[in-house]
Amino acid sequence: MAKPILYSYFRSSASWRVRIALAYKGIDYDYKAVHLVKDGGEQHSDAYRELNPLSQVPTLVIDGLTLTQSLPIIEYLEETRPESPLLPKDPAARAQTRRVAEAINSGIQPFQNLSTLNMVSEITGSEDKKTEWAKHFVAKGLRGVEDILKKTSGKFCIGDSVTMADVCLIPQLHHARRFGVDMAGFPIATRIEAECAKLEAFQKAHASKQPDCPEAS
Repeated sequence: MAKPILYSYFRSSASWRVRIALAYKGIDYDYKAVHLVKDGGEQHSDAYRELNPLSQVPTLVIDGLTLTQSLPIIEYLEETRPESPLLPKDPAARAQTRRVAEAINSGIQPFQNLSTLNMVSEITGSEDKKTEWAKHFVAKGLRGVEDILKKTSGKFCIGDSVTMADVCLIPQLHHARRFGVDMAGFPIATRIEAECAKLEAFQKAHASKQPDCPEAS
């Protein structure tokens, strides 16, 4: 069977989630970079829109399928490759995992999305307003996530095992720092981040380790 292909941008949090999941499950794949800024954004090309009609990353080609949207991709990997699980067996823990994942995926990330920030800049006529906007909403969302983690976390977001919640949290914390969020208010999240940073899958998936990262090493 053909090796999976991941269409990704190094700094995209959604792509980052899928990279973590692939690495955690030990799935080898080919990496194809899609630059979201160069020449107006390679994601808008006709060829790429054939793969992903929303002109977004990531896109994963696997098992003869073309999959988009990070959480459905991770769910597919979980269902077809259950080794090194990212969803707990217990239904309550599973629901809490999805709760944290969606709090980030739906409740925070869209506010910092490139297309959203570009529209903020266009409407306000100010580049500075983009960072102000993102900082406000990312910090607000993380305060909610931190409160959830007070009740669900152990070593990781949901107890003592890595789950899809951790996969979503780590890229989001990276972007929080990019937008100047004061991380002192999130001791549980940053403690979990430190635990995840010890794991090879999270190290391999980091933005700085991707071939399209300008500072890749």
